[in-house]
Amino acid sequence: MSTAYDFLVGTFNTPQLFILRFTPPSPTNSGQGTLDILHRASAIGSHSWLHLIPPRRSGVRNLYATAWTEPPTVVAYAVHSPTDIELLGSAPTRSRSGYVTASDIALYSAGGATGEVFSLDPETGNIISPNSSSGRAPAADHISSGVPPLQLLSFLDEDAQRDDGSVMDFGGLRHGAHSTDLSPDGKALYIADIGRNCIWTFSIDQKSGELALGEKHISPRPTDGPRHVWPHPSGKFVYCLQEHTSMVDVFSTSNDGVVLKHEQGVRIIPAEENEGDYWADEVRTSLSDGDRPRYLYASTRGLKKGKNGWVAVYKLTDEGTIDTSLAPHASFSKDESSSKADSAPYNGLLHLWETPTSGGWANAIQPGPTHEGVEYLALTDSEQGFVFVLSWDGMEIKEVARTRLDEGVGAATAVWL
Repeated sequence: MSTAYDFLVGTFNTPQLFILRFTPPSPTNSGQGTLDILHRASAIGSHSWLHLIPPRRSGVRNLYATAWTEPPTVVAYAVHSPTDIELLGSAPTRSRSGYVTASDIALYSAGGATGEVFSLDPETGNIISPNSSSGRAPAADHISSGVPPLQLLSFLDEDAQRDDGSVMDFGGLRHGAHSTDLSPDGKALYIADIGRNCIWTFSIDQKSGELALGEKHISPRPTDGPRHVWPHPSGKFVYCLQEHTSMVDVFSTSNDGVVLKHEQGVRIIPAEENEGDYWADEVRTSLSDGDRPRYLYASTRGLKKGKNGWVAVYKLTDEGTIDTSLAPHASFSKDESSSKADSAPYNGLLHLWETPTSGGWANAIQPGPTHEGVEYLALTDSEQGFVFVLSWDGMEIKEVARTRLDEGVGAATAVWL
């Protein structure tokens, strides 16, 4: 019997969660796998970002999502099986959330000028009022009453929040805070702020989940636009994806993760390409080697239809830095006249792969299972509604499967079950 792997996909514009099933290639099918829509689950709104936590003591996994509803909300689900996803509850946010992340006791959201910390029931994973003893109130009650946050966050300082009103500003997300991610030990939280060109770091109260500001770390370049911070499993380094410059920066951490020091920066589009034609999207570490991931994956989107995006793969050292002792792969430039000096931001580059579309608002890369020594990754596209599965064998990226969601549906992000 063939091995199959399932993952969830949220969308930008429909109240659904799509469950997809991927079957890896076999020696008899010419290197191609299959990708099918297994199930469509009803949702309370479009979910641009999904975060799935490890199983609780009950064995149930919780899925948390942003919801581009009116008013905007964050949502909690219980995933009992790929085809049994239960809505637990939701809570309103002051502005549209860009990303959510969660511990066992708290849910963190950030978007534009503001963010929130919500309390979670440690048994069920539902969103509850601060100091509440139960999280099993009916979902409808949670939605209508509006669960209050444990803590409100504001990122406004001398740099005012800007929202140009365009559809690509997403209610201020392109000019403000965009993401939230926890350190592996749960002691620090990182919020990337595109508009204020910084990473906000916070220490976390281990009993309540409340945050205390660590530092506002300004980005290495004046036009970077930090979009997402992703930690190395050791917690000693974090990687920041810069939306405007298509760079990934490596920072070392200290003081329980809240103090950052810039160590390295690498480019994730070909040398001859203009960074102004792209908006970088995602950065992730590989999963196949546990606490010592061998690879760093990063993706970019084309700003306009017809300008395809890219997926870059960099080699990591055991400690978590980019292995700059490696000369870049030939794909760092299509221009044969590129000089050795041009290659400096590409040292450690193993491969650059051009995506089939611009990616639209997505082109989000998500590492998944390793099967027979090959790593597989999901890639989402909102321009045409495709979801791709890519393979990485340590030498090159290949597309091994694709499917299209329903007509007019824009794929947002994926999480593997």
